[in-house]
Amino acid sequence: MSSVASAPVRVRFCPSPTGNPHVGLVRTALFNWAFAKHHQGTLVFRIEDTDAARDSEESYDQLLDSLRWLGFDWDEGPEVGGPHAPYRQSQRMDIYKDVAQKLQDAGRAYHCYCSTAELDARRDAARAAGKPSGYDGHCRDLSAEQVDAYKAEGRTPIVRFRMPDETITFTDLVRGELTFTAENVPDYGIVRANGAPLYTLVNPVDDALMEITHVLRGEDLLSSTPRQIALYKALIDLGIAKEIPSFGHLPYVMGEGNKKLSKRDPESSLNLYRERGFLPEGLLNYLSLLGWSLSGDRDVFSMDEMVAAFEISDVNPNPARFDLKKCEAINADHIRLLDVKDFTERCTPWLKAPFAPWAPEDFDEAKWQAVAPHAQTRLKVLSEITDNVDFLFLAEPVEDKVSWTKAMKEGSDALLRTAREKLESADWTSPESLKEAVLAAGETHGLKLGKAQAPVRVAVTGRTIGLPLFESLEILGKEKTLARIDAALAKLAA
Repeated sequence: MSSVASAPVRVRFCPSPTGNPHVGLVRTALFNWAFAKHHQGTLVFRIEDTDAARDSEESYDQLLDSLRWLGFDWDEGPEVGGPHAPYRQSQRMDIYKDVAQKLQDAGRAYHCYCSTAELDARRDAARAAGKPSGYDGHCRDLSAEQVDAYKAEGRTPIVRFRMPDETITFTDLVRGELTFTAENVPDYGIVRANGAPLYTLVNPVDDALMEITHVLRGEDLLSSTPRQIALYKALIDLGIAKEIPSFGHLPYVMGEGNKKLSKRDPESSLNLYRERGFLPEGLLNYLSLLGWSLSGDRDVFSMDEMVAAFEISDVNPNPARFDLKKCEAINADHIRLLDVKDFTERCTPWLKAPFAPWAPEDFDEAKWQAVAPHAQTRLKVLSEITDNVDFLFLAEPVEDKVSWTKAMKEGSDALLRTAREKLESADWTSPESLKEAVLAAGETHGLKLGKAQAPVRVAVTGRTIGLPLFESLEILGKEKTLARIDAALAKLAA
């Protein structure tokens, strides 16, 4: 096995362009990217698009767009090029056909004519006898007469790789030494009956030809590793591969009920986080914690800090549970770490149609710039900015019946009249003066500030929760604030 020190690091990220990218896929890309950066190595981005029924150009474009949004860069691959182009498997079919033929010519692969029904029957019999139920080698050594008989029946064979009759042991970079006995790793298909190459062939062949030194991938692919190691040995004998890469299998990402997070789980969709306004650095920071940590007492860090510290040997092999609330909390920390100018720019999409409920001409840039520093400390995700600042740009606040009922208790009308009176004579260039006005109104009615400000907040902003109230009143301005209190009083009277 190769080691980090023996040769320049070359890792790959090779997703299939099928549907919306999955956060588990992003975690795998992140660990490969960080590992390559840490070792000043090469990240190869390769597209596994041999499944014409599931792959699409739309998904391919979405995948590239998502990787750009996350801030990933790659050294070889689509839009970059490189010495091992093309980097889309659909454009490499002649290569796979040639390698499959060489494996057959060398006796390392053979035609298998077994039908699905025959395979199923023999598997069932093996299970009933308490034996391994993998392929039993039925077509390993067919005679010419047997082959002719199958052809006469009109059977079209697949191509199977001939596994060596030996135990395979390798050291996983995450899990340590692993051993697989020959009886548990049977011969396997590498080319379909229609001539289309399977993942089991194209993935290791591309890794070999692209001189990948480290394969860092999900735990779900662990069972295929002994098969690939055997194939690598055959490719080395044929002069196609130079060495067997080191393997590291990353822990499962678990969702609700401690089940593996799947594409069907809503929280698995990368688009969901992008649409909600997660920062790429916040999301990546959290995903890095699914199996790895910078230190035992620090969860928030930059990608530069991760790159500086990341070693695959530090990855925990145990399953990692995806916790949306913790993901949001870490993203909130990253929002607060932005400088205000960067924060205001990143909020821009949510201050315009279709997210913003106000007309473009009603948006006030000066008010937005004034309120932004206060909003920055309150958000978990950027999309929350719309509801937090809509009171500034709408003619009247959004009517939230729950907030109204919660805040407008008996006596709220008297409190609001007193608050209006106090605010009328307050200094509107000082949030502290506005606070004193509402505090004085509360004291008049035997209320502490918290209870006194609730009706004022709902009257002015429409909600019981939001940005710092007195800074908000100052930015909204005296005229609009008093007009909204008047409107609330009229509603209470009605």
